[in-house]
Amino acid sequence: HLGATAEHLYVFQRTPSSVDVRANRPTEPDWAENLEPGWQQRRMENFNILVSGGYQKEDLVGDGWTEIYRRLAKIVPPDGYESLSKGQLAEITEIADFQKMNQVRTRVDTIVRDPGTAEALKPYYRQFCKRPCYHDEYLDTFNRPNVTLVDTRGQGVERVTETGIVANGRHYEVDCVIFATGFEVGTSYSRRSGYEVIGRDGTTLSEKWAHGPRTFHGLHSRNFPNCYFMGLIQGALSPNFPHMLNEQAKQISHVVGEAKRRGVTVVEASQRAEESWVSTIKRKARLGRRFFAECTPGYYNNEGKLDTENGFLSNVYGGGPVEFFEILKAWRDEGELEGLELS
Repeated sequence: HLGATAEHLYVFQRTPSSVDVRANRPTEPDWAENLEPGWQQRRMENFNILVSGGYQKEDLVGDGWTEIYRRLAKIVPPDGYESLSKGQLAEITEIADFQKMNQVRTRVDTIVRDPGTAEALKPYYRQFCKRPCYHDEYLDTFNRPNVTLVDTRGQGVERVTETGIVANGRHYEVDCVIFATGFEVGTSYSRRSGYEVIGRDGTTLSEKWAHGPRTFHGLHSRNFPNCYFMGLIQGALSPNFPHMLNEQAKQISHVVGEAKRRGVTVVEASQRAEESWVSTIKRKARLGRRFFAECTPGYYNNEGKLDTENGFLSNVYGGGPVEFFEILKAWRDEGELEGLELS
């Protein structure tokens, strides 16, 4: 849209994004009308298992996110995943990743007419080093005569002036700047939310979490009764963010429902439960450390600084979303609210 309406559009690029086919299209009415009850939950679970590296006989979503795993299924032995060692599976996954990224790079050559621009737009890293992007019109925008790609070769812009932007030692005069900074990761919860949370005895959340979050299941934090946290903090990352929020909402509604049923008004994590969960997070959070250490800088690997307390990998449950959701469900099924103090 910007390329079509701006007199001239400069796109300043630090690192090329992996931009694959989105294949956006209308939903077939007949398909929608014949869906059986529970279809959405089945699709969410199927997708979640596949993008977590698990196996499913059928890919119910069949989008760009799951394509690498469809490729993986084509090159595994006939007797399946069970016959593979961890090393063999890692090698096959690497092949599938390379094939996929070569396809993405080839697509750039197919669409972008200027060879220099096309080369600069090609991602040169593994697929999941950065969040994959899907768009049907993005690459073709660079064929417009009024659109210029400014490739900063990993450095980013140098500075913003009163009248423009400096990159690669050159000043670009512009009327309007759209500053696409991406996600803010690793800063304090209070900074990102825009307000301070004050708990028992005047303790602020910023003070308690100064050296990293401390929670139980990523949802409760001691000395902050009846306060629930949702998102990635000491929980699990899923590409389908609403699915993750839905599972957290199930957990919170279960706790609130049980508290009402038992006639209690205060719910708080016990010290022991919190310490145990923090220990679990630290033990499992860096399971993908080697992979991300070899990636280009980004918020996944804290801009290449992996050994910090507040990095992205440091505070996400490393066992993956499938395992994390199973932990929450098993806890609910036990029905004891273990780890919570009620009063």
